[in-house]
Amino acid sequence: MHTKKISKVLQSFVVFPMFAMTMPFASLSSLPSLAVNTPTISSEVSVITTQEDESRKKKADAIDSYFKEHDAPLAGYGMKFVTEAEKNGIDWRLLPAIAMRETTGGKFACKNPKAPYNSFGWGSCKYGFSSIDDSIEKISRALGGNSENVKHYKPEMTSEQILKKYNPDSIVPGYSKQVIKIMKEMEADEAII
Repeated sequence: MHTKKISKVLQSFVVFPMFAMTMPFASLSSLPSLAVNTPTISSEVSVITTQEDESRKKKADAIDSYFKEHDAPLAGYGMKFVTEAEKNGIDWRLLPAIAMRETTGGKFACKNPKAPYNSFGWGSCKYGFSSIDDSIEKISRALGGNSENVKHYKPEMTSEQILKKYNPDSIVPGYSKQVIKIMKEMEADEAII
C-alpha cells in the first residue's frame, strides 16, 4: 500500500507537468497561485532606483556647482554629463574636467564656425555638433570606446589612458595630470562617494 502511494506521488511529478504543458496559456491567468507579487518587486526596484537617482543628482550637482563657481556656460548640463558617462562607462567627471581644461567650461569654446557647440577642443576644434547635448553624447560615446568612427579609445581604458590619447603629453606636457586634478576638485566640491 505504501509503495502505491509513493508511485502515485512520483507519477504526479511526471503527469502534472505534461498536463500543464498542454493547457492553453490563457487558462494560466486564472490560477491565482501562479500570480507574481508585483507590489513587492516594484517597491524593491523603487528603492534601488531612488538610490541611483540620488547618486546621479549628487554627481550632477557637483558638476553644476563647479561650473557655477567658475562662471562656466556649461553649468546646468551636469545631469547630461552624468547620464552619458554612465551609458558609456566613463568617469562622470572626465568630460566636464576636459571642458574645464580646454575651454574653461565653455567660456572659450571653439571659435571655428565649422565647429559649433565644441566646448571640449574635440578634434582640435575642427569638428562641430548640433547642440551642447549632442557634443556631450558623441564625445562620451567616443571616449567610452563606443563609437564606430573613433577607434583609438577602448572600453577598458582608464581615465588617464583616455586623456593621454585625447591630448598626449608630448603635445601638452602634463595634460592628463591637469585634467585629473580638475576631476578631483569636482569630486571634492560635493564629497561624492
